[in-house]
Amino acid sequence: MNGAARGAPEKRIVTRMADRLYPTATFIGAIVLWQLVVIVTGIHAIVLPAPTAVIESMTSAFGTLAHNALPTVLAIVVGFVGAVAVGVPLAILIAASPTFEKSFYPLLLGSQGVPKVAMAPILIVWFGFGFLPKILIAMLIAFFPIVIDTVAGLRSIDPNYIHLARSMGASRSKIYWRLLLPNALPHMFAGFKVAMALAIVGAIVGEMVGANNGLGYVLVVANGNLDMALVFATLVWLVVISLLLTGAIEVTERILLPWSRKSRNEGLARTIR
Repeated sequence: MNGAARGAPEKRIVTRMADRLYPTATFIGAIVLWQLVVIVTGIHAIVLPAPTAVIESMTSAFGTLAHNALPTVLAIVVGFVGAVAVGVPLAILIAASPTFEKSFYPLLLGSQGVPKVAMAPILIVWFGFGFLPKILIAMLIAFFPIVIDTVAGLRSIDPNYIHLARSMGASRSKIYWRLLLPNALPHMFAGFKVAMALAIVGAIVGEMVGANNGLGYVLVVANGNLDMALVFATLVWLVVISLLLTGAIEVTERILLPWSRKSRNEGLARTIR
């Protein structure tokens, strides 16, 4: 038993190292394959730049990329927070009121058929060039999965728990705050991750349509100059930003919801392996 107990931490360390090694090895393999394809085919840099050219562009344009990353990240975060501030209360109203659901839920679903890219020029006409249209586009794209997942989480609880709480004299507000919302948090965090990815898309679309700074603006300028190395370098920055922001949500979920089914299942999976 003692040997098994001592071996458990070592096994967890090896598992964590493997979890980091696999994606790293896959990434390196993809870069090597990319470089080989460019060398063997002799494809022009305007079509597909080599990874070495992209790295060189990232180094030479580091200051420009870093300077323009700040407004992009700010627009993403503010748009995401705005989507949460609008989406969560809206989901609570939908789950709490059948009348509200029948009145607004079909309109909400129908509004998703409108391409948000088509809304970007309209928002620019209404609010002008600048920071606000980027935030609004990010919010419009991001809030829908928050609403859907929050509603699903609120309705996923076993009705017997609600009956038990009512039998103990719990008010409707306490049932929501003490029972329904905590139960819905795993679903909500799933929606938050999707919403963060969509907020990134929304902010970039807003910058590409009408902005004078940001990584989306850099993409437009670089593409217009046929500087594909800079285009790919900007895309790499966006990938890193996406990983950091979604990773922050993942870490927050693990800290706040250690009791969630997902956390237990991941721990069980590691134990089995």
